[in-house]
Amino acid sequence: MSAEYATFGLAPAMRAGGVLANGDYQVHRDFVDFVVDGRPLLFRLSDLDAVSPLASDIPPAIFTAQVRSLLLEADAPLDGGRYVIYGCPECEDLACGAVTAVIEKDGDDFVWRDFAWQTGERVDLELNGYHGTGPFRFRGDEYRRALSALLDGGWAGRRRVLLIGPRVAVLARLAAALRAIGIGADIAQDATDVPADELRIYGAVAFGQTVGERERAAVRKSFGRAGIEVAYVDGLAPIVPLLVAQIENALDRSPSEQRRLTRLTAVGGAVEVEVTSTCRVHVTVYRQDRLSRVHTHEAFDGVLDPGRHRVALDPRASKGASYVVARTSGSVLVAAVAR
Repeated sequence: MSAEYATFGLAPAMRAGGVLANGDYQVHRDFVDFVVDGRPLLFRLSDLDAVSPLASDIPPAIFTAQVRSLLLEADAPLDGGRYVIYGCPECEDLACGAVTAVIEKDGDDFVWRDFAWQTGERVDLELNGYHGTGPFRFRGDEYRRALSALLDGGWAGRRRVLLIGPRVAVLARLAAALRAIGIGADIAQDATDVPADELRIYGAVAFGQTVGERERAAVRKSFGRAGIEVAYVDGLAPIVPLLVAQIENALDRSPSEQRRLTRLTAVGGAVEVEVTSTCRVHVTVYRQDRLSRVHTHEAFDGVLDPGRHRVALDPRASKGASYVVARTSGSVLVAAVAR
């Protein structure tokens, strides 16, 4: 086995949820991703829609058990000393498919090897192995320090949003959509006199278009006085799928340099997107006409290689007040179409 070492780390990540163009919902999941040699391990596995076992929405006892399992303080859950590295974001059923690997100790080192796609008790490495991925040898002290930090301080993504604004009907629909994909949402006129412990549960604050600067400043002051940092979202338009995408982007805690989707611009008849690794990208255009009716157009759905890409827009789909949402399995970006 190779004596070369790889660095091991952890970083917050998300599986992007959202209200899809066909009306379906996709569940939002926050999780801790494995970072190998400075790059998320998930990115090495092509366009995989999956999450690690270290998800923020599992009970604390199970989260702790998952960490201790990766530290080899418990027996492997699968035959052959195999552990689930990434699984289905919708459920925990192995039948849906999971990336598994053998985790073992070699002296003080930890080794991850024989990565494979597994859907049953046994795995065929020849047929379903991720050839060329691993083995990875991690220094024991670095590996234990990273995982033990999760046990010391725990980890949880703040997946609750405070919606500020007077348009109760729009906010109610937005809150319902957020809850449907697994993001908690509360509606309020302001945050004045709210105890710090209550404000601490929020990861983002979204302002409606009609909220004035004075009211926005008061909300920011309330969070600042409590010493709480949150992301602030200025709603582009009263279009629920668009607002959901804006909020998801605001809740993304992953380091910007470790995201798949890094840039989105929309000017006139074209969209430009930039991705850092091969992945599937959906580009959707939302347009609001003079009667406030919302029109949705799927502009692109396909796999893109790393780099910048240009997607032509149908002039009819992007005329007037229109907005673009680009999403991968783990990132969402939003842009207004500039003229």
